[in-house]
Formats: sequence, C-alpha cells, structure tokens
Amino acid sequence: MIDTHAHILPSLDDGAQTMEQTQKLLEKAVEEQISGIIATPHAYHPNFTTDLEKLNRQFEATEKYIAQANLPIKLYKGQECRLSEKLPERLDAGEALTLAGSQYVLLELPSSGIPGYTVPIIQQLITRGYVPIIAHAERNQGIIEKPDRLRKLLLHGAVAQVTAGSVAGSFGKAIQKTALTLIDANLIHVYGSDVHSLDKRPFHYNAGLDYLEKKKRHEMVDILLENNERILLKENLYVLEPQDIPSSKWWKIF
Repeated sequence: MIDTHAHILPSLDDGAQTMEQTQKLLEKAVEEQISGIIATPHAYHPNFTTDLEKLNRQFEATEKYIAQANLPIKLYKGQECRLSEKLPERLDAGEALTLAGSQYVLLELPSSGIPGYTVPIIQQLITRGYVPIIAHAERNQGIIEKPDRLRKLLLHGAVAQVTAGSVAGSFGKAIQKTALTLIDANLIHVYGSDVHSLDKRPFHYNAGLDYLEKKKRHEMVDILLENNERILLKENLYVLEPQDIPSSKWWKIF
C-alpha cells in the first residue's frame, strides 16, 4: 500500500520535527503495512519556508536510516503545493515538486474556501501536462458547506484526495460524513494519511480503509489503493463518472 501524503521528513514544516520522530513514524508505517510513502512537506505555504536543498538532505538522511534499519518501505519525494498564481511556473522551473516525479501535483487550497483563481490555475496546470490532486478536499470549508463545488473543480481536470483520518472520524463526524458523501459521489480518487506525528496526527491509514469496508465501499477501497499505485507508475488514474449531490443532502451532513 502506498501513502500519497505524509509530512514525515524532519524539521521542514509542521510534521516530524526530529529524525527520531521520523524513524518512529516509519516504523509505524511498516506496522500499518504501508510499503511506500511519498513525502510531501509544504511548499510555498504562508507559514513555512520552502527549502529544496534542505528537503533533499533530509530525504537522503531518511533513506539512509531506512536502509540501515532494513525497513521494508520505500520513500519518494513530493510536496504539498499551496495554490498560487506562480505555481505552474515554479513546477516548470523545478522549484516545486510533483509526486514521485510524476505528472501529479498535490495541490493545497486554503482551508477557508476556494479562491476565485482556482479554476484558472487548474487549467494552466492541465495545459502544461500536470494533473492537480486537491489535497484533503473534505476539510475545505467551501466544500464542506457545498460538496458539489468539488465536482465543478474536477470537471476542469483536477482529481481529489481524501485523508485517512477524515474517513476514520478523527476530525469529527461532520468531516467524516463529508468525506463519505464525496466518495459516494465518485469525487475522490486518491487516499493519503496526511500524517504529521504519532500523537496528534497519526496515520489512521488502516482505520480509514476499515471504515470504508464496514460501510460496504469495497470497490472504492480497491480503486483508491490502485490509484495510489498508478501515481508511482505515472499512469492515468481510474476515474468514475462524477455524480451530482442533491442540495438537500448538503444539510444532512450537519
């Protein structure tokens, strides 16, 4: 199983702060039977400095630990790229990273809503050969208030990722219900932990999958895990036809 969203590299953002914390996260990932992790520190987030040289150093140090500890897990480079008008140019210049060197870009929207320039940036990314994956869509306030907003973004070529903890209920019932609503409407394509730490923001990887299995979303579990693998292979994702979400259902989320 592949984790497509993890703040596991030390001292780069609000994820792991020390190599010891990184090591413990890796050991926990192995326990969860995760075989590959795309490390996705924040890029161009207003609260964190983007330093690719430091990212590369921490990545190499982490790979060295994996080899020394003989852990059955592989690490890949990526970033969680904050939405900005400069993002397409930064990607072209190599100043921001795609997921594991693929065409897929993990795109972070402001948690408060969907800026007016989101669609133009998505269109620019698509034109340049990138495929934006909207990170933790179920936790965006604009999408929580009106889930159909995500469908409209996907119609412009984006895909979307759900956070394991959201599905498992660690962010509360409202976000859990939003996540399931988006999944049932075929608006979610990729699965990631968004892990930050063992205590406050753990993996919840298997817990989220178990919840979907319990709710009899077996086919979706298979699709999400397969799509995670397809990112590494640089293949097209398996995408089901998006479904409209009746307006009456928006209010049932709360």
